Parts: sequence; structure tokens; C-alpha cells
Amino acid sequence: MDTRAALLAAAQKVLEEEGEAQFSTRSVCAIAKVTPPMLYRHYRSADGLLSAAIAEAFAQFLESKRATAQSTDPVVALREGWNDYVRFAAARPRLYAAMMGCLLDGAAIPAAERAFALLTERLAVIASEAWLALTIEAAADLLWASANAAPLLHVTAWLRKAPPPSSPVLEQPRENAMRAILKSEPEGVSR
Repeated sequence: MDTRAALLAAAQKVLEEEGEAQFSTRSVCAIAKVTPPMLYRHYRSADGLLSAAIAEAFAQFLESKRATAQSTDPVVALREGWNDYVRFAAARPRLYAAMMGCLLDGAAIPAAERAFALLTERLAVIASEAWLALTIEAAADLLWASANAAPLLHVTAWLRKAPPPSSPVLEQPRENAMRAILKSEPEGVSR
């Protein structure tokens, strides 16, 4: 692994294990076994490294979605995509929090934009089959919000020192969103 990749991997490790609030160049350099000047040579600043680590996390998430076999049924594929997103956030909660914080700060992250574009593409297929009850944009916003709310169930369980949420509890926001965006019967089509 080259130095740049080692720094990126170390930054993600710090984010995953300690969170963004504890992110420091000292801990990254220790894990990557490099000196601070080497970090600054490759990333110019701690913020540059942090941004690169978060962009890489989005790219890894997007790549994992591409590698996962999806159903040919667009509604099933939508559920599978939602589940993939929530699983990623639950498995890497501190990294996920940093990723969302970056988006909230207005960062342009191409992989995040592509993930949202994949969602709207799936919704466009459902709309073309007359199953969508809302506009594609409204449906995408509702699904995106529900997918981002579900990981908070893991966070609140962690804060309460309780077991992680059960599958039925996690599926509730997804199914509420699905009921809101899908027609019960499309016009002239039976499923």
C-alpha cells in the first residue's frame, strides 16, 4: 500500500473507531506509520485528509451497492437498496455520522450524488410502471429521509446501552415510506 492510501485507510480507521470529534493528524500518522510532513505532502491539511477519507467512504459504499446483486423487480430492488444503506450506517456508525456531517456542511461528494441518482433512477422505473404515488423527487426525499432516520435507532440504542433495534423496528420506517410513495394498484396494471 502506498503512503497516500495508507493515510486514507488510517483516517477512515480513526473515524470509525473514534469519530470525527477525535480525529487528529497525530493518530492518523501513528496508524499509517508516517510523519506529519508526509501527511501534509499528500493531503495539504487535516481537513483535506478528512474530506478525502469521507469521499472514499462514500465511494466504498457506492461500490458495495454496485457489487450487490439487486432484484429485477424495481420495488424489491428499492427495498434492498434501502436495507444496504441502513446496514452500512449501522456497521460503521461513526464514519456514517462524519459522512452525513460533511453533506450537511454542503460538501460536494460525487459518490453521494451518484448514490442519490441511483435512487431516483430506481424510482423512475417504478414511475414508468405506474406504481409511484408521488413525484420522483418527493418519493426520493421521503425514502432518503427514512433511510437516514433508521440508523438513528442504532444510535439511540447505543446511548441507552440497549440492544440494537430488531429487524421489525428497523423495517417500520422503510415500510411507512414505501406505503406513502407507492400506489396500492396502478392504473390498469395488476402486480
